[in-house]
Amino acid sequence: MARMTARTTPLPEDRPPTGPLDDVRPPTGPLDDVRPSAGALDDDRPPPARLAFGGHTWREIAQLLGNLPMGIAGFLYAVFTLSLGAGLTVTVVGLPLLAVGLVGARWLGKVERARARKLLGVRVEEPSPMAVFGGSGFFGWLWSSLKDPVGWRAMLYAFVRLPWGVLTFVVTLVGLLVLWPVLPFVVRGLANADRAMVRGLLCPSDELERRIAELESDRGVVVDTAAADLRRIERDLHDGAQARLVALAMGLGLAKEKLLEDPDAAATMVDEAHGEVKLALQELRDLARGIHPAVLTDRGLNAALSSVASRCTVPVKVSADLPARPAAAIEGIAYFTVSELLQNISKHSGARSASVEVWRAEDRLLIQVRDDGRGGARLDGGTGMAGLADRLGAVDGLFVIDSPQGGPTTITAELPWRDRAGDHASGTRRA
Repeated sequence: MARMTARTTPLPEDRPPTGPLDDVRPPTGPLDDVRPSAGALDDDRPPPARLAFGGHTWREIAQLLGNLPMGIAGFLYAVFTLSLGAGLTVTVVGLPLLAVGLVGARWLGKVERARARKLLGVRVEEPSPMAVFGGSGFFGWLWSSLKDPVGWRAMLYAFVRLPWGVLTFVVTLVGLLVLWPVLPFVVRGLANADRAMVRGLLCPSDELERRIAELESDRGVVVDTAAADLRRIERDLHDGAQARLVALAMGLGLAKEKLLEDPDAAATMVDEAHGEVKLALQELRDLARGIHPAVLTDRGLNAALSSVASRCTVPVKVSADLPARPAAAIEGIAYFTVSELLQNISKHSGARSASVEVWRAEDRLLIQVRDDGRGGARLDGGTGMAGLADRLGAVDGLFVIDSPQGGPTTITAELPWRDRAGDHASGTRRA
């Protein structure tokens, strides 16, 4: 415990020096308490003992020494799993055992990636989850597991780690005992090889693997969207035009029966049927417009957006600056995106005005819809925004919402530009 004593003599710096040795007092006895001033070291004492290597070096040493036990465990797992699964392939349990072993190899790879992140500082992203092909049942899982590239690379990693683990363990241990002056340089070289091995075998397959997962997800979205559209068309036909046409047929049948008995009543019923025909035709036009409007096919995106903007309850200014018409699929998605957003403006925004801008930027088709309404639009707000985002994402598009409370709302959508094939020239002339 530090002792506090009162000083009655002036500090050395307060006294004028009387000589070069003025401040040095010889000890008066063997037990004299001699303490150097703060920050100074006695010439007879060595500096404080410190570790010879830094924290990075010690972590690399821990990684290299741990390679042997981890290599033994991984090698035994890989040999046992592959030999048992391959040997039992003649039975019904061989392939499932091999598939389970590959799934377990994924977990071994996860442990090795975590160890490399902790000890080597290697930022290795986790691979995407295993995509299930050929259905979601047992056989789909079995086939996906057997062709999983992540599991097979983890198995290969477990095989090559045993001889590498023996080498790194022996070299590092000998270096700690004999070659410690140059050990940091040796350790750094071995650790760099370890880093390269982790990046080469345990990293995801960069864009290819991620692209496969994205395409699988996008395919599911497209299938679900198409199924939902078919159900909507079927429901609209059944509940709307079909029901009205059935009523029309019954009315015309009754009018036919009364034609001779009560011509006036028959004429009235024919007039009612005529009105029903007009309503049925209007419903069919609306349904056809919802599937694919004729104005979009004949005149292009600019005219189609102007047409849908004219039906909005809010004044909408449309500006489309396109040098040519995009592919029909992209054009259709752009049209329905704007149509859905304008419907949301009419129903939910409370806006007084809105605008739609469409232009091309290099290989992207950009759409921006603005309104001066109350704002607060969200993907989970129940206004169909999430469905729009999924539909755009299925074709490598983007959907961004900027809608603070109180407004205004700006929604930006991006689609990949694809040139119209075949009918490009004729479509341009029609537009």
